Amino acid sequence: MSKRPTKPAKPSGAAAAATERDKDSLIADLRRQLAAAQSETRLLKRRLEAARPAASTASAAAEPHQLLDALRSAAPRKTAAPIAPAAVAMKLGRRLGFWRSPVVIGVAAVLLAAFAADAGVGWYQARALREARQARLQLENTAMRSLYVELKQIAYEPDGKSFRLTLSLQNVSPAGPLYVMLNAVGVYVQAGTNWLQVPSRPAEGVTWGVVKLVDSYSYDVVFTPEVANWAELIPGYMHVRIQSDLLVSPRAQPGNDVVERRTPFYVYLKPHGANDADIKARARMQGQPPIFIPMPPH
Repeated sequence: MSKRPTKPAKPSGAAAAATERDKDSLIADLRRQLAAAQSETRLLKRRLEAARPAASTASAAAEPHQLLDALRSAAPRKTAAPIAPAAVAMKLGRRLGFWRSPVVIGVAAVLLAAFAADAGVGWYQARALREARQARLQLENTAMRSLYVELKQIAYEPDGKSFRLTLSLQNVSPAGPLYVMLNAVGVYVQAGTNWLQVPSRPAEGVTWGVVKLVDSYSYDVVFTPEVANWAELIPGYMHVRIQSDLLVSPRAQPGNDVVERRTPFYVYLKPHGANDADIKARARMQGQPPIFIPMPPH
C-alpha cells in the first residue's frame, strides 16, 4: 500500500516575514544582474558592429549569447609591427650615403686644399710684409741716427751778392759705409709770412750724385738771396731756411732699400754791405756781427 507524500509544514509568522524579505532581495538582485547583462549585451552589439561593418542584419539581431560567441571568435585587429633598431640604423645610413660618395669626398678635399693654400699664402705674405716693414724701419733709423748732417759755415762770395754754404756729412754707423745721393739744396728767404725760394747751385767741382760715405764728406753750395722786403726778425738780418734732401741706402745698387733724409737748417743771414755799427746798436750786440746766426729747427 503506497504512502501519500506529506505536505511541508507552513512556516511560522516570523519565518514567513523573513522569507518575504529574502524574496524581495533576490528579485532586486536579479533585476540588477539583468540590467548589467542587458548593458553588456548592448556594448557587445556596438563592438561587433564596429568590428564587422558588413555583417548581415540577422547577425545583428542574434541572441546575446550568440553575439558574445561571435565577438569572442572575431579576429582581433592587427597592430603595426614595431620598427626594429636595425631598420632605423639602415635608414639613417642611407641619408649619410651622399657624403660617402667619391665625388663629394673629392670636392671636399679640393676645397680643403684650396683653403689651406690660401691660408699659407696669406701667412707668407703677412710674414714678408712684416719683415719688409722691419727692414724699412731699421733703414730709416740708420738714415736718421747714423748719418749726421751739419751746416759748417756760410761765407760771402766775391760777386758781392751771393753766399757759399758748406754742408758736412758724417757716417757714425758701425755697420759699414752708406751710399748717399746728393740732391739740389733748396734755399728759402722769408718775406712777410711767405718763404721765397732763391737760386742755388753746386759750387765748382761739386756734382749731384751718389757718394760712398765711409767716414765724412763735405761739399759747397752757392746761392743768391735777392729778395725785396725780406723779413727782419733780428735787426739787419734775413731769415733763411736751407733744406738738404738726401737719399740713403746701405748698398751701391739699391732696390727698395732706399730712404729719404730731409734736414732743414734755419739761420739769420747778414746781407752784403750791411752796416755793422747800425746792427750792433739796434740788436745790442757785442763785438763784430757774424755773417750768419744758426737757429734750431722751428
